[in-house]
Amino acid sequence: MLGAAGAIVLSTTVGAVLAEGDGGPHPKLTTSLATNRRKSSPPHRLAPSPSPSPTHAASGTRGDVHHEAAAPAEPVYYIHDGRKAIALTIDDGPSPEYTPQILRLLARYKVTASFSMIGRSVALYPEVAREVAHAGHMIVNHTWDHSDVATMTSVRVRNEIERATEAIHHATGREPRMFRAPYGAWSPTVLRYCEEHDLTALDWSVDPRDWAMPGTRSIISNIMRYTHTGSIILEHDGGGNRSETVAALKVVIPRLLDEGYHFRLP
Repeated sequence: MLGAAGAIVLSTTVGAVLAEGDGGPHPKLTTSLATNRRKSSPPHRLAPSPSPSPTHAASGTRGDVHHEAAAPAEPVYYIHDGRKAIALTIDDGPSPEYTPQILRLLARYKVTASFSMIGRSVALYPEVAREVAHAGHMIVNHTWDHSDVATMTSVRVRNEIERATEAIHHATGREPRMFRAPYGAWSPTVLRYCEEHDLTALDWSVDPRDWAMPGTRSIISNIMRYTHTGSIILEHDGGGNRSETVAALKVVIPRLLDEGYHFRLP
């Protein structure tokens, strides 16, 4: 068990690493850095990603041809669970401050969500992770320390994912069956690991950039404008001050429900 001093150091480190959140443009199947993704992130994805093609290169962008091996399946950007079905995903926790607030809100409206958790934060706050699991929400592996896995070797990718899985299993008794890459930065190496270990690669289609703290009104406007049937909405409960996120969810959840949307797990 980490001592109080160690917990403070780790908590500070995690907050610094996660401050930029996950927002990023449509991922490419490359090993390029995520820096430009964070700076030029579009708020949404307008159309479902095309069906995976066996002609995609294992180490190139979509459309390249590689005759030796088929590329692994692409990440999931949309859900397919009927008209008005959408998914809410909460990233970068657990947080002892913001996760419980979001849990109370979800319980009030009987909404189920998925929480993409950082292994290091789970190790710091296992009781919060357990609370999420006991409330019936899905926990997604979000790496050990929110590193850019698209730049890593297969050995480092395995270490990042498996350390997080161990922390989540230790805290909740569950092993995640989904993985979300920080910054939405995927590579063939990461996707192949997911495929080989039966992990669904989870992405998103609506990014209100709440991690940048654009203001509660901006978050609300973005979600209400771009959400449609099948959307996977990205929000955050960790990595910094998430008071705007909580305030926005208090508005958008009942509004979406009033418009006939129903929340499903991805």
